[in-house]
Amino acid sequence: MSTTVIVIIAVVVVLLVCAVAAWVATSRRRKLRERFGPEYERAVETKDGRRDAERELREREERHDALDLRPLSEAVRDRYTQDWTKVQETFVDRPEDAVHAADQLVSSLMSDRGYPTEGYEQQLKDLSVEHGRTLEHYRVAHEINGRSSSHQATTEELRGAMVHYRALFDELLHDGDRPRGSQT
Repeated sequence: MSTTVIVIIAVVVVLLVCAVAAWVATSRRRKLRERFGPEYERAVETKDGRRDAERELREREERHDALDLRPLSEAVRDRYTQDWTKVQETFVDRPEDAVHAADQLVSSLMSDRGYPTEGYEQQLKDLSVEHGRTLEHYRVAHEINGRSSSHQATTEELRGAMVHYRALFDELLHDGDRPRGSQT
């Protein structure tokens, strides 16, 4: 074989290896985008580049996979539904109290599902793996809840917080009884 043929073969092999590596990276990126939804872009914006963001998202997946997440029994779901109804009824006369109660109810539901509730930032990371498309609702509601503690939220903002909490509440309430991978 001539040197030219060997060089051509080496170049072709290098190009094939690069193409496979690019395909694998693109495939991983696509899977992360699909799984995390808007949280993927948020992570990219807050980290030092795409690689750091994707590394963090994979770490979130690993932590999430180690959690003992469980579905709720029908009786527990019914109790949470009744509790939510009571919280909504409280809103009419005491909107700030209702928003605080909604926050506590969502945290309790997360705990019953098996999510750790040791801190807000960690809650966001843990929830982002399966609930990335709903997580912005939680962020907005949590921010309004914080402002309402110092009476700086309007009634309309408090109403919005209830709607935002309800989005995550509903997803957590019913998500556990769907097989993994069947989220739509």
